[in-house]
Amino acid sequence: MSPRPRLFGHIVALVLASSLAAACGSSSTPSTLDASTNSTVPVTSSTVPLTSTTTAPEASGAYPDLDVGFTEEGYPRLGDADAPVSLVEFSDYLCPFCGRHFAETVPQLIDEYAASGAVNFVFRDFPIEDLHPNAPAGHAAARCVAEQDARSFWEYHDALFSDQEAWANLSETGPFLAALAEQVEADPDLYRACIDSGRTSPAVEQSIADVRALGFSATPSFQVIDNRTGETYPLVGAQPFNVFTSTLDAVIAGGSPPTTAAPPPPELPFWLSTEGLSPDPDRPGYTVAGDAYKGSPDARLVVVEVSDLQCPFCQRHALETQPTLDEMYVDSGRILWVFKHLPLPIHPQAVDAAVAAECAGDQGTFWPMHDLLFETVDRWGIESPGPTLTDLAGELGLDTGTFAACLDSRSALERVLADSNDLSGVIGSTPTFVIVREGRASVIEGARPLEDFTGFFDQALGDG
Repeated sequence: MSPRPRLFGHIVALVLASSLAAACGSSSTPSTLDASTNSTVPVTSSTVPLTSTTTAPEASGAYPDLDVGFTEEGYPRLGDADAPVSLVEFSDYLCPFCGRHFAETVPQLIDEYAASGAVNFVFRDFPIEDLHPNAPAGHAAARCVAEQDARSFWEYHDALFSDQEAWANLSETGPFLAALAEQVEADPDLYRACIDSGRTSPAVEQSIADVRALGFSATPSFQVIDNRTGETYPLVGAQPFNVFTSTLDAVIAGGSPPTTAAPPPPELPFWLSTEGLSPDPDRPGYTVAGDAYKGSPDARLVVVEVSDLQCPFCQRHALETQPTLDEMYVDSGRILWVFKHLPLPIHPQAVDAAVAAECAGDQGTFWPMHDLLFETVDRWGIESPGPTLTDLAGELGLDTGTFAACLDSRSALERVLADSNDLSGVIGSTPTFVIVREGRASVIEGARPLEDFTGFFDQALGDG
């Protein structure tokens, strides 16, 4: 069973060899996998799992001599108010890439630049709710803490990043966020009054609009500002430390940051490549990479569904959402839909079911068996599912003797294991949907509402 559904562009901790972006995408599009940075984030959340675990550098607590306060515009500031350069971060407390930046890069930047007074650090709210549904509540809570004291804000900021996994999937964030406020010694009565008033949520929403107006759509994003001239320079993504140093050093010296050539398109793994997604001429209904598909191979968009046949979230998607998606996009030839197995250890019969689907595929009925398996989980989710799975094959009119022999053989199991090997270190939760177009891949994570899929698909297909 997957954690609470959410979109991973960041995914989440998604590692596709070297083909990942170190930024979570905005709510307008899924995040794009990109090889431009040295990301090491697992999918997700799950990026990623599919959220990455951060280790708290406790930046503000570890540097008690640093000045803290607020800019003239009211944004939290860490470091000398009169520093010649500011590094403004547009961030999301639940973005794993933001968490990685916080854990790995911020402490080095503070040592190198804040302690000397050369750079101050400014934080601005940019939660991306489509990716991280709980994030806006964390940002609103942090603003309530900031109303009391700037240093408490930075301690709360650190705690939110450090404890990403603890609150990312909570159904109710209020108690956790309140306890965290007490942990940083914020006045609980003032905090509660602020939360109850709801006054910081509109401020967070306004911040999101302001950041988008600046042209940013992913987290973390940054502006390097020369406070002496007002010149600003953008940076996007959890860039390596040396990228920040080269930019900051140049601006501190009164110059412009070095320009770099745009990175080449990422190299996708074989099962997501054009060749791997092509129809296998020797095995109708399967790609060259060995995955079952439906729809037109000439479709403009490909969706690879990573699923577990015993996962209740996958079941919900298959029975409630997929039929409409098939009608709108697959049956019309607009999307090629590909299935990849990821039976999770927490579902004891998931491997058996995956093998059954593959055995049915050998007789040309992968998708009917896929649907029937989701419809009958209660029947075959038992200690010894083999006879029941064979009965289901009979209901589909398959040769049950051939099917039973396949279940007992190694060939179909090897195909399921091959899928798991393909996905190892790449995707860790189900369902996850990898969207491929023109050599680039994006990720939607979880059994999301129909409108989430249609919005992304229509935009990707140029309909919205």
